[in-house]
Amino acid sequence: MSTPLHDLRKEYSLNGLDRSDVSTNPVEQFQRWFDEAMASGVHEPNAMHLATVGADGRPSGRIVLVKGIDERGFSFYTNYDSRKGIDLQTRPFASLTFFYPELERQIRVEGTIVKVSVEESDAYFQSRPRGSQIGAWVSAQSAVVENRAALERRQQELERQFAEQPVPRPPHWGGFRVVPDRIEFWQGRPSRLHDRILYRKAENEWIIERLAP
Repeated sequence: MSTPLHDLRKEYSLNGLDRSDVSTNPVEQFQRWFDEAMASGVHEPNAMHLATVGADGRPSGRIVLVKGIDERGFSFYTNYDSRKGIDLQTRPFASLTFFYPELERQIRVEGTIVKVSVEESDAYFQSRPRGSQIGAWVSAQSAVVENRAALERRQQELERQFAEQPVPRPPHWGGFRVVPDRIEFWQGRPSRLHDRILYRKAENEWIIERLAP
């Protein structure tokens, strides 16, 4: 390694963040930062790190795409029988992290998990490209497969099966929603004295607090 890890540093100085700067509603504040990420050309601003915990207490993380943001929470879609799907149904809690390095910002979301409605899952599935719809049938996500050729054979079989007709949503595929009770907004600042604003839900109200960096 040409550059030692301890020499990799970045000074953060683009913006500040104070309680007086933020909305009283964390979802509105999230949307404000999301819109700014979009306008700034952040690559895939809807990409988020999803952390789950299995029945054995072992944590697991991966990048997924948020597909819905409203007062109910943050929704995304997956195979219910995948590792993350099983984790979320066994231990219905999760955390999300959005990172926007171009803006020196991070957003962390924590909360409980619920499945989205059948109607929402159906509507989102039908909005997907046909190839992605077929892919949801092809992949037994997280299961061991013999090789790539086996997936491609299955894809061809399903393309023939669903030829000339709409692709139905697989029963093992649908949405989850993270219902937040903590949302933290982090803005990088010089000398690692970063700004952190936390929204914490207490008795159906959002409490806003500033945290030490």
